[in-house]
Amino acid sequence: MAASGSKKVIYAALVGNGLIAVTKFVAATMTGSSAMLSEGIHSVVDTSNQVLLLLGLKRAKRPAEPRHPFGHGKEIYFWSFVVAIMIFAVGSGISLYEGYHHIRDPHPIENPLINYVVLGLSMIFEGVAWTMAYKEFSRTRGRRSLLRAVHESKDPTTYVVLFEDSAAMLGLIVAFLGVWLSQLTGAAWLDGAASIVIGLILGATAFWLALETKSLLIGESAEPELVAGVRRLAREVPEIECVGDVLTLHMGPEFVLVNVGVDFRDDCPAGRVETATAALDRAIKAEWPRVKRVFIEAEALGRARSG
Repeated sequence: MAASGSKKVIYAALVGNGLIAVTKFVAATMTGSSAMLSEGIHSVVDTSNQVLLLLGLKRAKRPAEPRHPFGHGKEIYFWSFVVAIMIFAVGSGISLYEGYHHIRDPHPIENPLINYVVLGLSMIFEGVAWTMAYKEFSRTRGRRSLLRAVHESKDPTTYVVLFEDSAAMLGLIVAFLGVWLSQLTGAAWLDGAASIVIGLILGATAFWLALETKSLLIGESAEPELVAGVRRLAREVPEIECVGDVLTLHMGPEFVLVNVGVDFRDDCPAGRVETATAALDRAIKAEWPRVKRVFIEAEALGRARSG
């Protein structure tokens, strides 16, 4: 996924969530709604998260240097993981606390019409941001299912925003039901219960995002198609008798490191080995532009197997 596309989605979510947060806090102050206050906190967390994602994208572009010879591409993975922690610790935690407090000491909602207007507008704004995030993610999704595409994606920025917006839409629906049921039945505690449900939604979203970004932080290999392609190119080199392990590692969404173990023919002179190595390096990078570094390791694979 192109960085420009990711930034477009993040900026759209940043502006939308910032405006929504202000209106939600105003509505919560005027009506005393616990669910609306939780939604305001949720929007503030989402706004902060977009800032963190933009920071991650910026820092990931820093060039390689002696201490980080492969660049800083994994910065985006780190900041995406921080976003997941923010959603859980701040968004979910405060929503659960606020809901529990409101259930124990319920207060009737004043001027519920304000809540309905704010929630309706928020749904429109969130809907626009969600649509942009979904379209951007669908460009790289292909025919894969949504869950598989998220699991296999190496660029967490857009699916983080997509699931943030999805959680936001669910939270708005729950907040609307909480306000409506509280007004309909006169049971003020239902507004607090809605806040707890919002906290659980945020907690589940944060847990899933944390699992996905943790895997990227630890280090994931490239897709099987790239590994198979590298092996095919190595086998096509006349000087190579046998191809061993093809190891890959994503150092960032658009940076793949490749290590290929090969056994050169015994009668191949050193000059041809050098030429063949350089040609294979160029061929791999030409077919797979995301491959930035290639290491070709000479091994005695054929002799080891024959022995």
